[in-house]
Amino acid sequence: MKNYMAKVAGLGCLICRGPAEIHHVRFGQGMSQRASDYLVIPLCPEHHRTGGFGIAIHAGQKQFELQHGSELELLAQTIKEVTK
Repeated sequence: MKNYMAKVAGLGCLICRGPAEIHHVRFGQGMSQRASDYLVIPLCPEHHRTGGFGIAIHAGQKQFELQHGSELELLAQTIKEVTK
């Protein structure tokens, strides 16, 4: 599992390709529940949590998804890239 998450982080941020950390996709789960460690996408700190509304997914998910695609679309992209 850690090997998979390292491969995902190694892709770089899906938005800007900068150094990435792991974002757990929360589709169909409550805010406090964590998804599987295989349901992850790579995002840099700015696009993940520090960038503010419309930039960071945690600062405004709907706005983020309008600009960059849904979590599920980004998850599909991640899986495609990590399995090349």
